[in-house]
Amino acid sequence: MRIVSMQSHIVAVPPPHIGGMYWVFVTLRTDCGIQGVGEVYASSFHPTVMVAALDDVFERYLKGHNPHHIERFYRQCYSSGFTQRPDLTMMGAFSGLEIACWDIIGKAAKQPVYELIGGKVHDKLRCYTYLYPKNAQGDYDYTDAGLAADTALANKELGFNAVKFDPVGPYSAYSGHHVSLKAMQTSALFCEKIRAAVGSDCDLLIGTHGQMTPASAIRLAKYLEPFDPLWFEEPVPPGQAEAMAQVAQKTSIPIATGERLTTKYEFSELLKHKAAAILQMNLGRVGGILEAKKIAAMAEVHFCQIAPHLYNGPIGAAASIQLATATPNFLMQESIGTWDGFHADILQQKIDWQDGYIIPNSKPGIGVELNMDVVKAHSPYTGRKLHLSMDPTPYDVKTSDSS
Repeated sequence: MRIVSMQSHIVAVPPPHIGGMYWVFVTLRTDCGIQGVGEVYASSFHPTVMVAALDDVFERYLKGHNPHHIERFYRQCYSSGFTQRPDLTMMGAFSGLEIACWDIIGKAAKQPVYELIGGKVHDKLRCYTYLYPKNAQGDYDYTDAGLAADTALANKELGFNAVKFDPVGPYSAYSGHHVSLKAMQTSALFCEKIRAAVGSDCDLLIGTHGQMTPASAIRLAKYLEPFDPLWFEEPVPPGQAEAMAQVAQKTSIPIATGERLTTKYEFSELLKHKAAAILQMNLGRVGGILEAKKIAAMAEVHFCQIAPHLYNGPIGAAASIQLATATPNFLMQESIGTWDGFHADILQQKIDWQDGYIIPNSKPGIGVELNMDVVKAHSPYTGRKLHLSMDPTPYDVKTSDSS
């Protein structure tokens, strides 16, 4: 079996752009007619750049090769251009193509991927959702603690037993910084109101995005500890595990991180320095399914768990589900609500969500297929924005507190 063709699909996500401004899908086809689908989570450049990158990677390293040879493909991409080091964009391109290879492998074997990477461990997967609070006008409002609490209660009533929120903001390109006293008090208020609304039935997950210095993160953690969150996410910018370890050593809240990291090498630094208890790899960026499985095994040795990150499309989610189903030290999966809306529309059959859990199916490959009519109707993406964007100005206490 040989891979003979590849096609990329840049899908514009309709407003309110839950899951990002666009999704990058790839489809591979073999000489025996099997098609596999993957998703790329690389956001450093506009997707038109990723189309060119995907074409280059496919022509150099994958075309004409057996899709089973994942290790060969990984090493040639990882070491491309004499680099031999983690590269976010290259690993994003590789990850999408690797996931598509696994989809082909599973379909050829007539087995779900999870049966080929260790076998089913979990019949259902605990999941969580971000809070998406809507005010009386129907607009998203992330600044109202009472509204966040109402939304958390509504999600609990749907069946979720964990909810995530990030009241700190904004996300500056100049982070980390010291957040203001008012921002810390506001974060505590969010925790207080949400904990009062959901009681002990829901875990609280504190989302931040590398905004703080270690000193500021430690101060904030003290405000949050009375509400016993399950995790404190990415309190400092990625890139120096020792800095995150400083925070981990000074708080009782488990540290979770990893959405912006790639390959086993970057995750090994977290584990070596005891910087995190929960690893949040995104399979469309980290190096695909096999690399994520290796990271999960490394975490298992350190008695750490995984909680795969997902703020993109449902193909990346489907790959994460395969990993999670076969991983003993799986904690929970990030869910985009209950997988309705555009996440459902773009699939032939939506991801099965029941009472706070994702139910893995037994279909071969990664278990889902794109609805190509919907893909074509929303392609290509013609906007100029990146998948997600950061504030281009430095953090300002007065401006941030008045927003």
